[in-house]
Amino acid sequence: MKEILWHGRGGQGAFTAAKILGAAYSLQGNYALAFPSFGPERRGAPILSFTKLDSKAIGDRSQIKKADYVIYLDDTLFSSKAFDELKDKGKIFLNTKKSLSQLAQDFTNFDEEAVVPFDAEKIAYEVLGLPVTNTVMLSLLVKETSLLSEKSLLQAIKEYLPAKISEKNLRLVERIFSTKGGSV
Repeated sequence: MKEILWHGRGGQGAFTAAKILGAAYSLQGNYALAFPSFGPERRGAPILSFTKLDSKAIGDRSQIKKADYVIYLDDTLFSSKAFDELKDKGKIFLNTKKSLSQLAQDFTNFDEEAVVPFDAEKIAYEVLGLPVTNTVMLSLLVKETSLLSEKSLLQAIKEYLPAKISEKNLRLVERIFSTKGGSV
């Protein structure tokens, strides 16, 4: 089973991204489970969302303590404790304007091998006109891993999101995937 932990703030779409990832994975004939965990339901409050992906039915509905991938939609939620949430050889996808070297200076016990920093907000503004980074970070996760195909992600967005916003989100996915080379 692959386990993905999403960190965000209310209104940033962490749970929406978790659900779209699960839907896309299911489109490939697999099983997925996505669910949120949050305290006060208000915009800006820290929230966690979880996605579990497997080729067989998922019976474990508990929160994820150690994930294969941890995604931070907001770098103000990131701390050195993030590495405690990772399985061996796991990756952290961090929405930030900072470089790896800047992050390494800011945090103790920083593992540069485990972190993929990316300025998702910049691309979100360019394509959506808003700082909503969930689809950018979801696309980066899919591009940088072998969890699922771009085609499945595009199909899930078409089916899950309302037509009014799916068109821009589809362009976002295509933009991330059209970038040549290694990390976006």
